[in-house]
Order: sequence, then structure tokens, then C-alpha cells
Amino acid sequence: MEIAIKILIGLIAFIHCYILWFEMFAWETRGRKVFRNFPKELFGQTKTMAANQGLYNGFLAAGLIWTFFIENIEWNKNVSLFFLGCVAIAGIYGALTADKKIFFVQALPAIITILLILLS
Repeated sequence: MEIAIKILIGLIAFIHCYILWFEMFAWETRGRKVFRNFPKELFGQTKTMAANQGLYNGFLAAGLIWTFFIENIEWNKNVSLFFLGCVAIAGIYGALTADKKIFFVQALPAIITILLILLS
């Protein structure tokens, strides 16, 4: 179970590194492909806002990556649960306010990982 948890945390961290990249550096190119319902003329106007969001996603990824270096089991579990909880809440909010598929990409993997941690 520990290996599955580590793989899921790594996958979620990777997803958030990708989100950081496209929101901070490829908002006007890749962002248009990801957010097809967003008006094309607004990508340039919202570039700074998207970069700010990307930075926050980078912090989530950094927190999850940090868990790979925490040797104390209790601290590892608590830090993992905190950052996964942040990801889950952000994913649920994004699904409710922006696009429902955000739930499946962001929130659901975090929720599954949280459940695995709590059951281990």
C-alpha cells in the first residue's frame, strides 16, 4: 500500500508541476487547448492571474514532493494529508466553478490517496 501511496503522490505532484508550467509559461498557447470554453481574447488579459494560480499549484507540488524526504512516519502522514487535502479542496472548488473535469483530474486522485493513507 505504501508504494501505491508514493506513486499516487508522485503523480499528483507531477500534475501540479504541469499545471504550474502551463499557467505560468504557456497560458496563451497550451491554456487555450486546456480551457476551450474560455474566450480566446481573454487569455492575454488574464496571463498574470493565470501565472499567480500556477505559482500556487507549484507550492502544492512542492509540498507533495517534500513528503518523499520526510523520514518520520507520523510527520510524513500529516504533511501528506495536509497537501492532499489542499489539492482535493482546490479540485472540488475548480469543478464547481470552472470545469467539472477538474474534479477527476485533481480532486479524485487526491481523495483516493487520502483514503489510502488513512487506511494504511
